[in-house]
Amino acid sequence: MNDVTDESLSPEPRRRKVRRRKTDEQIAAERYKRRTVAIGCTAGAVVVVGLGTWLAYEGLQAKSSLEQAREYATSSKEALLAGDTETALRTAGDADKYAKQAQDSTHSLPWSIAAAIPWLGSPFASSQQMSDVVTGLTSDVLVPAVDAGSAVSPDQLILDGARINLAALRDAAPVLETTAAAAAELDARAQNIDGTYLGPIHDARVQLQDQTGELSDLLLNTSLAAEIAPAMLGADGARSYFIGFQTNAEARGTGGLLGGFGIVRAAEGTVRVDDLASNRELRTNYQPLDLGPDFARTYGHSRPTVDFRNSNVSSHFPYAAQIWQSIWQQESGERVDGAVATDPVALSYVLEVVGPVTLPGGEKITADNVVELTESTAYSRFGDDQAARKRYLETVASAVVQKMTGSISRPQALLEALGRAASEGRLALWSDDPQEQETLERTKLGHVVPDDPAPYAGVVVNNLGGNKLDYYLRREIEYTAGSCDGDTRESTVTVRLTNDLPEGNHTTYVAGMFDNPVGAPFGTNLVDLSLVATQRARLERVTVDGVPAMQFTGAEMKHPVYSVQLPIEQGHTAEIIFELTEPSSHGTARLTFQPLVDSPEAIVEVPTC
Repeated sequence: MNDVTDESLSPEPRRRKVRRRKTDEQIAAERYKRRTVAIGCTAGAVVVVGLGTWLAYEGLQAKSSLEQAREYATSSKEALLAGDTETALRTAGDADKYAKQAQDSTHSLPWSIAAAIPWLGSPFASSQQMSDVVTGLTSDVLVPAVDAGSAVSPDQLILDGARINLAALRDAAPVLETTAAAAAELDARAQNIDGTYLGPIHDARVQLQDQTGELSDLLLNTSLAAEIAPAMLGADGARSYFIGFQTNAEARGTGGLLGGFGIVRAAEGTVRVDDLASNRELRTNYQPLDLGPDFARTYGHSRPTVDFRNSNVSSHFPYAAQIWQSIWQQESGERVDGAVATDPVALSYVLEVVGPVTLPGGEKITADNVVELTESTAYSRFGDDQAARKRYLETVASAVVQKMTGSISRPQALLEALGRAASEGRLALWSDDPQEQETLERTKLGHVVPDDPAPYAGVVVNNLGGNKLDYYLRREIEYTAGSCDGDTRESTVTVRLTNDLPEGNHTTYVAGMFDNPVGAPFGTNLVDLSLVATQRARLERVTVDGVPAMQFTGAEMKHPVYSVQLPIEQGHTAEIIFELTEPSSHGTARLTFQPLVDSPEAIVEVPTC
């Protein structure tokens, strides 16, 4: 028993570790496994290095090809503008060839593998998308546009320096319409190119987006011009247009006071201007014109359809154009086919191209002096003799118009000058033909308040003092809005107006006031400031220099219009802030203002919903 007891109390026996000798087969298997791993790692490294080398090579090839494509595309454009059709077509083809080479490089195997890597591959994916857009631009836009554009290059478009080649415009219209549509589609694709963390690729993406947007706008305008210009320039019968010369020194909604006018006559591509006269030939008691209840409620108090002095208080140019048509019909019995508006700044752009004009007395009118001369110097030169001043301005206008409608030796430069004036709103056009007008309203020439719900702020100045102080007006404008999180958001439009009239002796006609209901000192600018806001926006508060101000409410093209009136003394700045609640509408925000002498500082900080 004790033996059993002793056995039960004894420690557990230790287990012995037995090392077994590996067989030759096992040793060989392990060596093979290690060798396979080493070979695999080496092969992987070789593949990675190879792919990297291939990728680097394709990157260099893509970069070189894109640079070549860009250079040839630029050469093609310059050759077309210079009238060298053969070179334009050849270099457009070269641009297309190199763009396709870049596309091949960015769609190679290593590039596609790299592009598929989440986040890290975004520069490669963006590059693929960009090369696709560039290839589309060269093959679907540049080559056919140059082919069609050879017929409407400046040297071919203006025949004998004076007549528009209407047949060439009409022949080019179908191709231009197709290329404009292709450019718009490619612009939409460019705007949706994926972003990336890599700086140079990001910068190239932004640059491409800007360029496609600019190209799309250019081709759209060219296509629209080819569509409607032949008829408007008399291809199907003579046309006539009322042309209003606006004086920016006294602000109105479309620019400035109607200071002078003429009748433009177009027949088979030849244009001339007749019946030039100053506004002293016009009356202030015409028969009224019905432009709808909103127009009557918003502007009726200033009698715009009756009194030529207020005929263009609205910033929507078609209203002014129809009033001018009505005025001329009552004056002459002739119903014009449309209306044009321009100003001395636009004339200065034209004089840069056609050169100075010399008046009968020997005085030279140049691009450098025409604005100051017509909007400032003339007032001091003639003092209170307004009849003499207006006769002088008629002489100036007649000389400039005769020069610009004569033989044109630099057609490309003239088209660029007119394009610049149109882009700044200094050249506006309206047609009595509904289809032509619908087309015009899609361009800068239409100068319209848009009838759509996208975010909008139209800042409009009208002079209430009857003086010429807006030559010295300086504007700063900001349009900001909150995020798109809700159905509505808060927005703010801030306008700063500075009366920059210098010290010195000024005539009453320039710095006095036709009517001074507020008893303001001499040199004060009395302003009616209107905000044409986003459709369905609501004004919460408006302040002038921090003090709540009384406001007047109207409507234009379904947009609410909010107006305040204020004096701005000489050397002072007024700050007007409109605080609104507006819908979080889709579309890019637009900030507009009429063309005056200054070039306003404009800031837009409105998220796109």
